[in-house]
Amino acid sequence: QYLTEGAVMIAFAIYLLDTGATTVNLYPDGEHGKRYDLKASLAEHGFRHIRSRGTTDYGGDYSRGEQIVTIIPKPGLGDVVAQMGQLTLVAECKGGVVNSRHAGHLSRLRRGLCEAVGLLMARPRSEERHVAVVPATTATHAIARRMIARTAAAGIEIALVDGHGNVTFVEPATEEV
Repeated sequence: QYLTEGAVMIAFAIYLLDTGATTVNLYPDGEHGKRYDLKASLAEHGFRHIRSRGTTDYGGDYSRGEQIVTIIPKPGLGDVVAQMGQLTLVAECKGGVVNSRHAGHLSRLRRGLCEAVGLLMARPRSEERHVAVVPATTATHAIARRMIARTAAAGIEIALVDGHGNVTFVEPATEEV
């Protein structure tokens, strides 16, 4: 089973909407829209395409009641951006194979997590909330647990998306006294 980067972006956007955001912006690059049907996925989650933006079939505004998802095919702004209270949340997402033990697939998943963290670290220091989002596998969970203390110190959270679109955050280990 392969979770494309587009699928991870949609799953995280839905999670944000379900936990308090009212507007989420997605900034996929061109490959995301070619490899994953963003428009159909939003329709499956009850969103209606209300306005087109740009030249792609999927670019535009989608609504579900008061909730709005805007897709603007423009890389470099973060994959998923939402206003959460007083902070802007910026997420970098990566996809990958979630049901394989093949060394190459596992290496790409680990590399994807490291790349997402690196992209967030390269952002200008600001009052943003940063989240690296990757598929949930045994390998990504293990490396995320090893990284979380250092990423948390840098202000970066790690979220994992399972094959059903469920999102869980990796928490830093608490030391017992």
